[in-house]
Amino acid sequence: MNLSNAMPELVEIRHHLHQYPEIGLSEFRTSDYIAEKLTAMGYEVTRGLAKTGLVATLKNGSSPRSIGIRADIDALPITEETGADHASRIPGMMHACGHDGHTTMLLGAARLLAERRQFDGTVHLIFQPAEENFGGARIMVEEGLFDRFPCDAVFALHNDPSLPFGQFAFREGPIMAAVDECRITVNGKGGHGAEPQDTADPIVAGAAIVMALQTIVSRNIHPMDPAVVTIGAFHAGSASNVIPERAEIVVGIRSFDPRVRDELEHRIRTIATAQAQSFGMTATVDYERSYDATINHKAETDFARTIARDFAGADKVVDMQRPTMGSEDFAYMLKERPGTYFFLGAQKSPDDPQLHHPRYDFNDDLLPIGAAFWVELAERYLATR
Repeated sequence: MNLSNAMPELVEIRHHLHQYPEIGLSEFRTSDYIAEKLTAMGYEVTRGLAKTGLVATLKNGSSPRSIGIRADIDALPITEETGADHASRIPGMMHACGHDGHTTMLLGAARLLAERRQFDGTVHLIFQPAEENFGGARIMVEEGLFDRFPCDAVFALHNDPSLPFGQFAFREGPIMAAVDECRITVNGKGGHGAEPQDTADPIVAGAAIVMALQTIVSRNIHPMDPAVVTIGAFHAGSASNVIPERAEIVVGIRSFDPRVRDELEHRIRTIATAQAQSFGMTATVDYERSYDATINHKAETDFARTIARDFAGADKVVDMQRPTMGSEDFAYMLKERPGTYFFLGAQKSPDDPQLHHPRYDFNDDLLPIGAAFWVELAERYLATR
């Protein structure tokens, strides 16, 4: 297979993956399909990391150098609304983030790398589960990913339907945010809505907490430090004449600097408990730290940017002026090994549905571009010396 005639096979693979989506740590059918393809290409396939993850290894020549390239394989718990012939056949699940495309591009690269064998060293292709919610990258690292499969550097990409088609977007340093979640429960005293003096209304206290939380970024965090505190849900009560026993507030928190992350947690805990106390109530705070910030390394970012300029032309390569507040668990691989994470534009039109939308569908025209770029990057990184 060469990439000039690869399109039908790549589209077939991508549409198959799209029709049978599986969510994090349950991608058993997806993993079987990927392993079968890679084994047929001559890769040594190791399975079972983070349950459904796998690593495909190909060695050529005698160099001890090695490279890792990651694709995420999981889908989302979203009901698809694309109406496409290849739409999801699994109720309530769909590839709404393009991981089916990422996987297909890496499988296409795998085929060409195995056929050409124009590199000296070892290629590790990492097919990672559970990027969306369960931190599959962290689990793979904890289970000895880089001890078992040493990588001098690791690389990953994500399609972006908001960027012009075929545009590469790079950023040294922070590129995606750390993400945390907090659940605040305000414990009051329920009663009749007509007798509020005999109750402790958690809705009123919760509303005060919501408003006070808005001051954290504006008054406690340095203006030059990016941070987001979002109230995503407020659950309380069921009727106009009933004051409930409790209210629950769900908060999403995003940041980059570890010190800012600590301050956000401290202020949220302090505000929640003190505001509740001021109303004669208590609040419990369940604060969970999720993915760390994704921090790219300079040398690997420079290398990938150079490859992209040679591959696509300087007009197709941009440097991001600021990071995105989205999150990505490739952060855990970048904490263990140098590397970079970047975006590849997939826009069909300015009105394209964006990632995580029920009408989003990966742009198939991007498949040969991504596959060919991975081949170019791997071969240049492991160039014969």
